[in-house]
Amino acid sequence: MRSIWRGAVSFGLVSIGVKLYTATEDHDIRFNQVHATDGGRIKYKRVCSIDGEEVEYSEIAKGYELPDGQLVILTDEDFEDLPLASRREIEVLEFVEQDEIDPIHFEKTYYLEPDASATRPYVLLRDALENAGQVAITKIAIRSRESLAALRVRDGVMVLHTMRWPDEIRRPDFAFLDEDIAVRPQELQMAEALITSMTGEFDPAAFTDDYREAMSALLEAKQSGGEVQPLPETADSGAAVVDLMSALRRSVETARGGAPAEDDGPARRAPAKKATAAKRASARADDEVEERPARKTTARKTTARKATARTATARKATARTAMAAEESAARTPAKKATAAKKATATKRTPAAGKATADQPAKRARRTA
Repeated sequence: MRSIWRGAVSFGLVSIGVKLYTATEDHDIRFNQVHATDGGRIKYKRVCSIDGEEVEYSEIAKGYELPDGQLVILTDEDFEDLPLASRREIEVLEFVEQDEIDPIHFEKTYYLEPDASATRPYVLLRDALENAGQVAITKIAIRSRESLAALRVRDGVMVLHTMRWPDEIRRPDFAFLDEDIAVRPQELQMAEALITSMTGEFDPAAFTDDYREAMSALLEAKQSGGEVQPLPETADSGAAVVDLMSALRRSVETARGGAPAEDDGPARRAPAKKATAAKRASARADDEVEERPARKTTARKTTARKATARTATARKATARTAMAAEESAARTPAKKATAAKKATATKRTPAAGKATADQPAKRARRTA
């Protein structure tokens, strides 16, 4: 890699000499404009619009057109005199959490390599950033343009992301944002289920640039004079979504590895809805049929329980009556025996009384 910028990271009173490298590269297949008949390259000449003469590159300056139409011409000397304090310095302004930076601000990414004499302070700042888990907000000027930049650690190397200024971020002024659009809870639940079924760990190597691979195969076939293989057909995403819930359900089934149900549009969906309604009605009828025997069974059980309770009560009453009869029968002979005894005692008592009464008479007669 070749460095594109050289300067220093200013961290308080510590200055760390670094070199800047572009961290990314484009692998897009680029085409040249050529003459279709003979393949000759198309070239452009720098021509002045006033005199029509071709202009050398060294004679070209930068101009800025003012709102009133006037043109201001600037030279390289004018740019060198601009007061860019961070022209060769990456100034650390503050430290923030990485989650506080919206990715929409990121523009380009660069690697920072320390100079030979700045390795130790470089490692010091790198380890401090990594241990703190924060990102340094800096300011840098590259190619006569000053930008905010986020400095973080990745794979043991400090990485710099240039950022756009707040006034460079467009506001999403769309009409639907002012509309009150509500989604059904069932649709939201199905969408969340789809997200859950498609959730995984991000692995960039698992994704490929299908267009670039197909274009490379096309160019190789053209070069070798072979047949150009047709590109594989991709599944049609379909036209407008007629039934959002049905589309979400099929998406969940596909994400989970199942075969989605065929859907040929409203013509088939209408009978499906009728069939679903019929199933629901049948299920309700079955539930009612099941409920009725259940209710009858419950009633029978209740009646049986009541009858059993009555029978038990009757049996207890009968047993009590029998016991009372037995006690009464047992008490009757006893009463008769008692009465007989009383009668006997009564018969015996007058005789004794008579004997007692006759004794004085007998004594009187003996005396006489």
